[in-house]
Amino acid sequence: MTGVVTTVDPATGETLAEHPAWSDAQVDAALDRAAAVQPAWAARASADRSAVLHRAAALLRAGAEELALLVTREMGKPLAEARAEVDKCATGCDWYAAHAPALLADEPVDTPADRSWVGYEPVGVVLAVMPWNFPLWQVFRFAAPALMAGNAALLKHAPNTTGCALAVARVLAEAGAPEGLFTALVVAEPQVPTVTARLVADPRVGAVTLTGSERAGRAVGAAAGGAIKKSVLELGGSDPFVVLADADLPRVAALATRARYLNAGQSCISPKRFVVDTSVVEEFTGLLLAEVAALVVGDPTAPGTDVGPMARPDLRAAVHRQVEASVAAGARLLAGGRVLPGPGWFYAPTVLAGVRPGMPAYDEETFGPVAAVIEADGDDDAVRIANDTRFGLGASVWTADAARGVAVARRIRSGAVFVNAVVASDVRMPFGGTGASGYGRELAAAGIREFVNVRSWWVQDAPAGRAPTSE
Repeated sequence: MTGVVTTVDPATGETLAEHPAWSDAQVDAALDRAAAVQPAWAARASADRSAVLHRAAALLRAGAEELALLVTREMGKPLAEARAEVDKCATGCDWYAAHAPALLADEPVDTPADRSWVGYEPVGVVLAVMPWNFPLWQVFRFAAPALMAGNAALLKHAPNTTGCALAVARVLAEAGAPEGLFTALVVAEPQVPTVTARLVADPRVGAVTLTGSERAGRAVGAAAGGAIKKSVLELGGSDPFVVLADADLPRVAALATRARYLNAGQSCISPKRFVVDTSVVEEFTGLLLAEVAALVVGDPTAPGTDVGPMARPDLRAAVHRQVEASVAAGARLLAGGRVLPGPGWFYAPTVLAGVRPGMPAYDEETFGPVAAVIEADGDDDAVRIANDTRFGLGASVWTADAARGVAVARRIRSGAVFVNAVVASDVRMPFGGTGASGYGRELAAAGIREFVNVRSWWVQDAPAGRAPTSE
C-alpha cells in the first residue's frame, strides 16, 4: 500500500495537507496494538474510563475554534455550524461518561438460580468507517460509547477529512486514552475496500460500524455477515417533510430552509422531499422561495455565511445531474439549479416544484442543496408519498394539531420521526434507520449496547438436583 492522501479546501480548491498513506504493515500494527491494550482498558474501573471521556470533552471545548476551523477548511461547512459540531461532540462525551456505567451495569433477573443477571461486556476492537459530512460528530458518536463499553477502536475516516481523523485521535490521547486504544488509519482511496474487508475479517475485530453510502453499506454489511460479527449501518436518506393544511406556514418555511440547506444540504437526515398539502402548496412554496433567496452563499469562514461549498467537485456534479434530469422529466426549476462561478465547489440553493415519481429528485437521495416540493391531496396521500421510498431514516410532520401530527407520523416508516421539529440527532435518543437507510442504532442506551456482548449469567451455589427437561 503506497500513496498520499491529500486534503483540499473546497472553498478555494487549494491543497491543505498531504498525508502519507499507511502500509499494510502499519495497519496491522495498529490492530495489534488495539487488541493488546483493550483487555486492560476493559478491566479498568468505569470511573477511570469516564474520566478520560470527561477530559476529552474539556479538550474539545478548549480547542473549539481550532477544531472548527479545521472542519470548515476540510469539508466546507460554515464556521458557525462547525463550532456547533465541536460542542455537540463534547456533550456526547460528557453524556456517555456520566451515563455509561449505569447503562452497562449488571441487571439482576429473578429466576430459580441462586443468582442470575444480564451482563454487558466489550466485544474487543470496533472498526468504524466514517464519512466526511460531520467529520467530528460522526466519529465521537461511535467512539464515546464504544470506548466507555471497554472496547478499543480503529477509525477509517473519509480521505478528504483526514486532518479531522487525526485530530480526534490526538484529543483522545491527550485525554489519557492508552496508546493504541484509538487509532485513525490513513488509507489511500484505492486501498479502502481491501483494507476494510481484511480488518472486518480479522477475529480480533468484534464489530463494525459504518456511516456512508448504500454501496459502502452493502460491502461492509456483506463482509461483516461473512465473518459472522455485529455491524451497524447508517446509510442514506430521503426524508419527508410533511406539511399538513393547518401548519403555521411562515414558521415552517423558515425552519424548512434552515434544515434543508444546513451543511449545503449534505446531511443524511436533512429533509429532502417536502410533501405539502395541495391547499397550501402555493403559499408554502412562495415562503420557501423567499427564505432561500435570503440565504448567503460564500466563504464558510466569513461571519454571516449560511451556505458554504459542497465538499467535493464530484458530489456537486452528481447533484447537478440529478437536478437537470428532474427538470428534463418535467420538474419546475424555481430557484438555483446551477453551478456557481469562481474557485471552490459552490452550488446555488435550489428549489424544484412539480416533483413526481420517475424523477431523481423524487426517487433518489439528493445529497446537496436541493429542495423538492411534492403536492399531497390530504393526509392519506401525504403518508403514501412519505412512504414511497426505499429509505427510512427520518421524517417530520408539521401541523397546528400535535395529536393529528402523531397520528400521521405513526403511519410513516422511519427510524426517527419529529412532529413540529426538525429532525436531528441527540445523544439521549437512539439514532438510525430502516429499509435502505440501514440497521442498528447509534447513541443513547441502544447505541452503547450495539458494541457489547449481552451475556446471560446463571449461578448456583451447588449443582442442581436434576437437569432441565428441555433446552
